[in-house]
Amino acid sequence: MRRPLFLCLFVACVAGLLVAGPIPGAIPGAISTARAADAAASAGALESLRAALGAPGATSESVAQEAWADVPLTKADALAARDLLWEAHRAAHRAACQAEIEARELRDGDLVMPFFLKTFGAKPASGYSLWISLHGGGGAPARVNDQQWENQKKLYKLEEGIYVAPRAPTNTWNLWHEAHIDRLFHRLIEDLVITGEVDPNRVYVLGYSAGGDGVYQLAPRMADHWAAAAMMAGHPNGVSLEPVRNVPFALQVGALDTAYDRAKIGADYGRALEAFHAADPRGYETFVKIHEGKGHWMDRDDAAALPWMAKHARNPVPDRVVWQPSGASRASFSWLALRADAPRAGGIIDARVDGQVIDILRAEGIETLLIRLDDRLIDCDLPVQVRFGDRVLYDGPVTRSIKSLARTLADRGDPELLFPCEIAVAIPASR
Repeated sequence: MRRPLFLCLFVACVAGLLVAGPIPGAIPGAISTARAADAAASAGALESLRAALGAPGATSESVAQEAWADVPLTKADALAARDLLWEAHRAAHRAACQAEIEARELRDGDLVMPFFLKTFGAKPASGYSLWISLHGGGGAPARVNDQQWENQKKLYKLEEGIYVAPRAPTNTWNLWHEAHIDRLFHRLIEDLVITGEVDPNRVYVLGYSAGGDGVYQLAPRMADHWAAAAMMAGHPNGVSLEPVRNVPFALQVGALDTAYDRAKIGADYGRALEAFHAADPRGYETFVKIHEGKGHWMDRDDAAALPWMAKHARNPVPDRVVWQPSGASRASFSWLALRADAPRAGGIIDARVDGQVIDILRAEGIETLLIRLDDRLIDCDLPVQVRFGDRVLYDGPVTRSIKSLARTLADRGDPELLFPCEIAVAIPASR
């Protein structure tokens, strides 16, 4: 496994956070490492990074231990450091990622996920789009799920992109939303991004029947990965779709698909998404269609969702995010994160950036929230304020650093989710 480096790096960097003194108007526990960037010192840190990455045997972990990794960076030097770190990360892991792709299978402990891969069209300059297509079946003998996998391989065609149909590692009823699926899909995406094949902002998930069940679960759980999602003929099993605020969501079911009340519940969920959009017009884009006269099989009419999905790209730093951490989810989501040892079930966070102000609109079941920032979201040369209702949790400057960039690279392995700044705020028990 190539991942232990990441865990070590994360732990080492968190241990390096400095606790600031009390901030006027803030609650106890707010953390800051903010210091003004000196241009000469920043340039020196960048040169040290470049030299370190060029040395034989250098790793991101060793870079993060250096004193200069804490030096405040200018905006231009932070951008350059981000590029240097990502290219070094790609170079270090490209061979292992390529081997997994060529093997057409991923492993998670004793579990194996084979996958079918087919490429359509010419490769865009930014990389192909990636379509992860989930087969039906579920709690059935392996031969049934094998047959469903064979169907899924040829169910949809693309104008452009890489079409991947994985075979679920298990034959359980919840085959697409067990905890190992999140890890395996993150790896699959990371492999294809690191090898330069896929644009990380154009990754899509879709699924039919039990695969649709999986989309209902994975679209909110991994919402910061997806450019769009499409659920076909599945059942939500009570999941909340609040976290798909930034994931355009297609929902289709046959009007005659009465087993498990799929048609009725699908229509209910479609109306709920439309209500979310009405209340928050910049989020919750939907494509809802209940196919009249169709049962569980929609005669491929559901393929209409794919060109609709292809119009959308992920915004890795949306100005508002809704995150519902789960036991299967990672400890980070877009520009938010929890401490590695924090519980990741039963909470929900709704946060918004407007200028230099971050409003935490809701934070249930959360004690400490990490807020990751860069100049795509705010001006990191100016003070930032974090509010929770009428409480000011933080009011002050932020600092760009190589250490923060390295920590978020280690955490996510996503070139669009490296952040040079991080602050931590304690969430009041009540307003």
